[in-house]
Amino acid sequence: MFSLLLAGWVVPVIIVAIVVVLVIIIVAVCIGAYNKFVKMRNDTEEAWATIDVYLKKRYDLIPNLVETVKGYAKHESGTLEAVIAARNGAINAGSTKDRIAAENALSGTLKSLFAVAEAYPDLKANTNFMDLQRQLQAIENELAQARKYYNANVKTINTAMQTFPSSIIAKFMKLEKYYYYEIEEEARQNVKISF
Repeated sequence: MFSLLLAGWVVPVIIVAIVVVLVIIIVAVCIGAYNKFVKMRNDTEEAWATIDVYLKKRYDLIPNLVETVKGYAKHESGTLEAVIAARNGAINAGSTKDRIAAENALSGTLKSLFAVAEAYPDLKANTNFMDLQRQLQAIENELAQARKYYNANVKTINTAMQTFPSSIIAKFMKLEKYYYYEIEEEARQNVKISF
């Protein structure tokens, strides 16, 4: 009789234990996924902040470059104004996607500025201009590395947001797709200047 009573309780206890273990596993997976997304989001934002530092350096350098070129190439005011306008547009861009587009436009105008400089041998010999050009080159190299790091973080978080079961947690956290920092087609092309 006692064994019959015991047998009646064993099955429900086993079922309850299995349910409890499953709930604990699901909660642990959800907490792990949530924490993983927090880390990836923070890594991506940190990568963008690093890009922002290099962009600020570039923004600060551009007016000096323009002023140096202005002294040698007075009739190139259209190019110089386009560089400053692109710089201001990049500084004032809002979202990450808008910033990326504005930065690509700025890169294109900088190419135009250096193409103009090629036409002025005195300017190319100016030590101040050469120093500014070297500084900009160094900033551009650092910026390229920062872009790679940012894009790697974007790939990681976007992949996690799109795969199951972490996609459920991403929706719960209201995460949105991050945009890669890609170079637009116009920025890839060489600038041609003719006089």
